[in-house]
Amino acid sequence: MVVIFDAELWIWDARRADTWTFVSLPTEASEEIRDLAGGPRRGFGSLRVRVTVGGSTWKTSIFPDSAHGSYVLPIKRAVRTAEALDAGDIATVTLELIDL
Repeated sequence: MVVIFDAELWIWDARRADTWTFVSLPTEASEEIRDLAGGPRRGFGSLRVRVTVGGSTWKTSIFPDSAHGSYVLPIKRAVRTAEALDAGDIATVTLELIDL
């Protein structure tokens, strides 16, 4: 499954000092992913993904966010630097589920 979406980068409040930065997947895509993933998952309910933002592609995991009913995707510092992105910016994300 491949999902392409635009999302605003945001900083996780609990780790604001560390500037852990994420985007939230659209609710509809998150529901489809939950249906595909089925039963128990890896730690914290994570799912492995391949992600492209701008010219940067990397493998990481998405994590369920029960407060918003969606998954969240961490955007690592190296990608934010390479793509000149900061919290509040909008990024176009291409996300592919792997290892399902």
